[in-house]
Amino acid sequence: MTDSRRPRADARRNYTRLLDEADAAFRERGVQSSLESIARRAGVAIGTLYGHFPTRRALVGALLRERHQALFELGDHLLAHPAPDALSTWVRAATAHAAGYSGLAAMLADGLDDEASELHTACLRMADTGERLVARAREAGALRPDATGADITALVTAAASLHEHLSAADSERLVTLTLDGLARDPGAVKDASPAPDGRTSGTGGRRTAATTA
Repeated sequence: MTDSRRPRADARRNYTRLLDEADAAFRERGVQSSLESIARRAGVAIGTLYGHFPTRRALVGALLRERHQALFELGDHLLAHPAPDALSTWVRAATAHAAGYSGLAAMLADGLDDEASELHTACLRMADTGERLVARAREAGALRPDATGADITALVTAAASLHEHLSAADSERLVTLTLDGLARDPGAVKDASPAPDGRTSGTGGRRTAATTA
């Protein structure tokens, strides 16, 4: 019995090592890091890596599984408990998620339209949550009538890319300005969100209506 259990134990151990090394490599060099290098650092052959993760996207999806679930739970909560800042909360959480690794935002954007991608289902759910939050904000009169979920998906991708290539402050500025542009009445609400220098964002401390949508 001990011998029959050993291969499964070894497989689980290899699976965990590969995820740990992939996470470290992706944090250092992005999602396009060498899979051969990841396998070598995990102490296994490249064939073992592909046995667990047939594609790079499968490996990324496995790493994101718990993070995706946490994001989906947040989305479900925002949909079940309407709040003025639900949309802005979702945008910022989804942006932080997509900025987790260099290159991840682009991979998630591709996964939305690629049914063969192991990330496709998760990407669809993220887009659907954004669409439903936008629809509710439109109905409440907080957003322009032509605002769409696709606008939010594009914003998240762009903001995450800015976070990757420039800075978190530039990413947040894009989020704030874009939500402001989607708002029905951008100057109607005061902005209490802190800017990078600790002051409230916006001229004279104004808050955009969309940040409360």
